[in-house]
Amino acid sequence: MNAGGDQGRDDYGLPPVDIEIPDDARELARDVQAYHRELRSRRRRHLAKRLYGPLTRDGMVLPLLAGCLALTLVAATLLTVFTARQPTAGLRPQRPATGTGSPARPGAALVRAILFEAGQATPLNTLPGPVVVLALIPRGCRCLAELRKLTDAALHAKTSVYLVGVHNASLDGLTRHLALGATQALEDTHDQLPAPYNRVATLTAVVVRPDGTAQPVLVQDHGQGFQFDNDVRALATGGSPASPASPARLVPASASPAAASASSRPTPAASGAPSG
Repeated sequence: MNAGGDQGRDDYGLPPVDIEIPDDARELARDVQAYHRELRSRRRRHLAKRLYGPLTRDGMVLPLLAGCLALTLVAATLLTVFTARQPTAGLRPQRPATGTGSPARPGAALVRAILFEAGQATPLNTLPGPVVVLALIPRGCRCLAELRKLTDAALHAKTSVYLVGVHNASLDGLTRHLALGATQALEDTHDQLPAPYNRVATLTAVVVRPDGTAQPVLVQDHGQGFQFDNDVRALATGGSPASPASPARLVPASASPAAASASSRPTPAASGAPSG
C-alpha cells in the first residue's frame, strides 16, 4: 500500500482493504468486548441446540415410544406377579356350614317374636311352661264365645293360654270376661309375628313349645270346638306332631279322637293353612 493511502497493486489477488492502526490499543477495547459477546452468544446457542434440539426433531419420537412401551411391559409383569400371589379362596363365595353347630329350631321364627304384655316387651320364648297355647285374635274379631271354648280346651289340656292380638288388635276386657290374668294378654304392637301366624282371619289356636324345639301346630274351630289335647301331650313329651314339610299345620276341630287314634300320626293329621 502507498504511504499516502492510495490503493496500490496487490500481488496476492486479495480485495483491497483499509487498515487503520490506532496509536493507543485501548481504543480497541469496545471491539474486543463485542467480539467476546459474540463468542459467548455463539456458545450459548450451541449448548441450547445440544440440549433442546433432540426434543424438537422427529428423531426423539421413536425413543419416547420405546420408553413408554418398556414401562408398560414392566407394569404388566409386576401386576401379573402380584395378582398370582393373591389367595383365590377369598374370591369364592363362602358356603354355609352344614352338619356343624346346633341344628335349627323348627319353632324359632315364632318364639323369637317380641309381643307386649301390659306395655312391657315380652319375647315368646320367655313364657313359662313346656307347652303353651296362643290364641291368635285378628282385628274386628267378635269371638268371645269361641274364646271361651278355646280357654276351656286349654284348661282341659292342662296348659296355659295367652291371648295374642294380631296386628295390634285390641284385647280390652277379654281377660276379665274369660277369668284370665292381665299378664295373659299379649299384643303384636310392632307386627313381630311371622307368617302364617300374622295372616289369620279367624280365631286360631297355636300350640307351641316356648323353647322353639318343636314345630308349632295351628288349630281352628270348625264347629265342634278346639281339640288340641293330643298336640299338647306330644309336644310336652318332646314329640313334634307337625309335618316337617310345612311351617305349621292346621288341625280341623271336626277330626274326632277316634279318627286321630286310627291315623298313622300321633295327632290329628288334617292339613291346611289359615285364611289370609
